[in-house]
Formats: sequence, C-alpha cells, structure tokens
Amino acid sequence: MYRYDEFDHAFVSARVEQFRDQVNRRLSGELAEDAFKPLRLMNGVYLQLHAYMLRVAIPYGTLNAKQMRMLAHVARKYDRGYGHFTTRQNIQYNWPKLSDTPDILSELASVEMHAIQTSGNCIRNVTADHFAGAAADEVADPRPYAEILRQWSSLPSCRASSRSLLPAPRATVRPSRCMTSACT
Repeated sequence: MYRYDEFDHAFVSARVEQFRDQVNRRLSGELAEDAFKPLRLMNGVYLQLHAYMLRVAIPYGTLNAKQMRMLAHVARKYDRGYGHFTTRQNIQYNWPKLSDTPDILSELASVEMHAIQTSGNCIRNVTADHFAGAAADEVADPRPYAEILRQWSSLPSCRASSRSLLPAPRATVRPSRCMTSACT
C-alpha cells in the first residue's frame, strides 16, 4: 500500500494551500474561469453541467480502513452521501461546492490521499492488481514499479512529456497481473 513520505506530506499540503488561494481568487472574481480551468483540473476539479465534480486518487486502487472512512465522511459532509468509483480505480464526488474543495483536499491529505493527476491532460492513476504483493503465483510485486511511475509522472518537469507516452485518447490499456512473457 502506498505511504506518504516527508516530501509527499509537504508537497500535498503546499498544493492544497495554493489551491485554496486560487479558489478564493476565483470566487471573488479576481480569476476568470478560463484562467482557473487548468488550475482546478490540476487539483481534480471538473465543471459539469450543474455542479463541480471532484475526482480523488486511490493509488494502486487500494485503501485502508482510515481512508475508506474519510471517503465516506467526505460523501456525507460535502456531497450527497455517496461517491462513484471509476474504471481507473479512483473515486469521484459529483456535487461538492467549489468553496469546499480546498477543505475536502485538506481532509483527504490527513489520510494520505489527494486529487493530483486525476483530471486533465496527464497520466491519471497508476494501478496494480488487487492481489499485488499477496498472490502466491506472482512473479514480481508490481507496486514498487507503480510507485516509481507515479512519482516520475508527478514531477512538474516530467508532466509535460509524460502525455506523449500515453495511448491515443479513449484508449484503455489493462496490464495483466503477470507482466512477463514467461506467464503467457
């Protein structure tokens, strides 16, 4: 399971405070929607027809009990009591108020969760098989490699070039549990 290190704690906390300022400037009219759009997308916030939507990352598609309770808390306090799990193993909330999104992100950070790389033109979520690290027939645990990819694609200097490595839009790549030719 993914665990924050000191860098992650500092990075996510700084991102939440930066986004809080951006949301305040947007709500005050200081920041136009065209200028705000790339900033909100970098923080997992979409503008839908009737409301904002927040997509939260679930690295490797695994959660601990504390994180699951926080997701339920966010659904009850800031949404309509539920969220939707996505095909990329993330969760999204379809009715948060824009003014609440920095508080949601701050509460999620307290349990080592975030919304970075969940929207926009980027690598979305690095996932692994739900049996990763536990399957008896596993040739290699993919989680360390998934973490290397997650960290690499999170660095600002890599984000611009990482999109060129992705398949065409709407394409889906689903790796199998066994990633070696010996298993095929």
